[in-house]
Amino acid sequence: MATEIERKFLLANDGWRAQYTHLKRIRDGLIATAVGRKVRVRAYGDQATLTIKAKTAGLADAEHEYEIPLADAEELLTTQCDEKILSETRYYVPYKGFVWEIDKYSGILSGTVLAEVDLSREDAEVPLPPWVGTEIAGRPEYKKRNMHAARLAALSTVESTVLRRF
Repeated sequence: MATEIERKFLLANDGWRAQYTHLKRIRDGLIATAVGRKVRVRAYGDQATLTIKAKTAGLADAEHEYEIPLADAEELLTTQCDEKILSETRYYVPYKGFVWEIDKYSGILSGTVLAEVDLSREDAEVPLPPWVGTEIAGRPEYKKRNMHAARLAALSTVESTVLRRF
């Protein structure tokens, strides 16, 4: 079984910006979700993947990721993901033997910037960069689908408030 082990953090400052080595522009779409499971399609550059994730105990998730043709990913994003598509720029920042991924979202999650680091095992010691803030791994309010739903709800509230004025 393929496993993903990651820790996620808020950022304390923008010190990482001077240290990133490269970036990717990513579009993620949620095809299906159930409690503790999801199927995601991702397009970046001229590549695309289909990923199946399932929550396990602790920080680890079962993850199976498959390369798919970009045209298939574009079709899935258009026809299967409804409004559940997120856009982000992912910056890769090396720090003391680890490569941190800084995700800066645009669109509905504009203003959200998160850091994550992938680990080979759950008990791995990770030196934290000075630009890393509060750890948010495992906190439901920082899962992409929950942040998306919260922003949609906030937009809906604003729209209904504006419409009531007329």
